[in-house]
Amino acid sequence: MKISDKIRYVGMNDRQTVLFEHQWPVPEGVSYNSYLVVDEKIALIDTAAAAFKDEFLSNIKEEIGDRKIDYLVVNHMEPDHSALQAVIRNEYPDCTIVTNAKAVPMIEGYQGLTDNIKVIKEGETLSLGGTTLQFYMIPMVHWPETMVTWCPEEKTAFSGDAFGCFRAVPEGCLVDGIVDFKEEMTRYYASIVGKYGQTVQAALRKVSPLGIERICPTHGPVWEKDIPEVFGWYDRLSAAKLERGVTIAYGSMYGNTAKAAQAIAQELENKGITVKLHDLCEENYSYALADVFLYDTLIVGSPTYNAGIFPPVQSFMEALKARGVKNRRFAAFGSYTWAGMSVKLLNALAAEMQFETVHDGLSFAQGYSADKFNASEIVDLLI
Repeated sequence: MKISDKIRYVGMNDRQTVLFEHQWPVPEGVSYNSYLVVDEKIALIDTAAAAFKDEFLSNIKEEIGDRKIDYLVVNHMEPDHSALQAVIRNEYPDCTIVTNAKAVPMIEGYQGLTDNIKVIKEGETLSLGGTTLQFYMIPMVHWPETMVTWCPEEKTAFSGDAFGCFRAVPEGCLVDGIVDFKEEMTRYYASIVGKYGQTVQAALRKVSPLGIERICPTHGPVWEKDIPEVFGWYDRLSAAKLERGVTIAYGSMYGNTAKAAQAIAQELENKGITVKLHDLCEENYSYALADVFLYDTLIVGSPTYNAGIFPPVQSFMEALKARGVKNRRFAAFGSYTWAGMSVKLLNALAAEMQFETVHDGLSFAQGYSADKFNASEIVDLLI
């Protein structure tokens, strides 16, 4: 696929994987993006997942025929991007690997490659003829060795996982706008990159002055027409610029906590407040995580289970804690039979995460009824 006269797309769509990283649902697939910069010399930017060896080599040969690859640029060593490095070296024995010092031991550890590696530093350049590659380190976006490869003549940034998203890319890999991909970009960010907001902000400050007109990430589409909006969305997510709205995430064993969640959601909707309702027993918690990264208020419901928090809800709360999520308004609710502990434990976790607890929490014994559970007690405090 021709992105420009110099840049070719040689990645592929994966529509077979059910759980990306064996964690995150990808019902619309995911792409593994790799790029060629073709000049007097040829550079390959990253590789792909191991299962796509034959398709990957076929894509490369379709673009360059019998020409050789001179350089393999390694922006990121996660195996969905680096699994075919040894395959490329076997196919193109004289190919020089170009990367930074932090990636070198990872290349040996994953691929067993130790020779013909060019270690570059911040701002260093590599000439391909009329085209130049320049390298900028963006550590912890989201691994320590990550970097951006910048091609000034093409005003193109090969950004690694930054600006990536779930969802297979359309034929041609370019899109007209961010709108159709915003939801999956948000879920990708929240699930995978969300812990690293400060380093994402540092990376944005570093690459923003370059005058980028095209972003080529390792997942999702190539961005061209909406660069300011793509940057703006990543800035919003990483800087926690939140909208007014409520995420309700709950788990329910026998339907009673679910009925309470639905009652709160209905009250909020009646007040004209944006509400996103997530059943953590029915869907992967990445969907709830995405909304937590967008909205300023979180309400969590759990029955008491073995004197603790119901496991799907516990996992969700631990995922928030692991990502360093802070500064949300918070309330808890839940049901119990003989020991009402879940709300107390949820409040304790919220305090650890520096949430603002707007209500002590609502617990009710045994079955749900509107007489036992007054949703407006929480909702009225959120207006």
